[in-house]
Amino acid sequence: MSIKADFKQLLKPYYLFNIILSLSYVILKRTPGVCNYLFHVEECEFDGRETEILFFLIIVIMIRTRKSGSVSMINYLSSSFVYTKIANLILWFNADFLMGIIYGIIFILGALLFPEPTYSGPDNVIYFRGLQGLDEELSRSRDGYWLVTFYTVWNPACVNFAPIFAKLSTEYVLENLKFGKIDVGRYPDAAQKYHVNDSSLSKQLPTTILFKEGKEVVRRPAIDSKGNIMKFFFSSENIKGAFNLNNLYEECKSAIKNKKKHVKNE
Repeated sequence: MSIKADFKQLLKPYYLFNIILSLSYVILKRTPGVCNYLFHVEECEFDGRETEILFFLIIVIMIRTRKSGSVSMINYLSSSFVYTKIANLILWFNADFLMGIIYGIIFILGALLFPEPTYSGPDNVIYFRGLQGLDEELSRSRDGYWLVTFYTVWNPACVNFAPIFAKLSTEYVLENLKFGKIDVGRYPDAAQKYHVNDSSLSKQLPTTILFKEGKEVVRRPAIDSKGNIMKFFFSSENIKGAFNLNNLYEECKSAIKNKKKHVKNE
């Protein structure tokens, strides 16, 4: 996503509202006059406890955004909003119990009124409604490939990956190279069968698997021989490289041509 597109995205209510909530305590505590009235202090400075909370928040955001594979400004913001708002809630309760309650109410109302925008651009992705639908489609595709993403709607990394996967589907889709997605939050039996941990602390969301003739060939993030999840950043270039999409596309394209030639000769 370009810088221009990032700034355009920031104008959406979800981002504006969450940026305000995330910066509310810091701005109000450092604004002369306002801070004196709200916090009943003479100097608008952070005390030791506030500094510790803010420092800890910075460390958590850096760690979590790296683990989620955030690759743009919007990705970083989406990954950090939950932590910044929780830190603000703690800070407001620490400063004044009533202000903490008010912030908590605004926090909850904001989540209901301003849900995170989902990707609505062009794609060639088939959304499976359950494990049975996925298995049936894979069993029918005995002469081609499926690239399937296992995701949840509430996971920031999955949300960030959605436009990337959609764009790849428009670039590489063929009749024997198809793209699909299944929400393992709604269909946990799919997660269980394909060994994808769908918990809130999972390092496997999203998981993308390449199937050839109905059988798994490659998955990312991969799992090593000891059962550990190998870190993987879900960028467009990484997906192309990991699944060899350029060569796979040419292979599938050639297979279609050969099939048509064979039919014509008959």
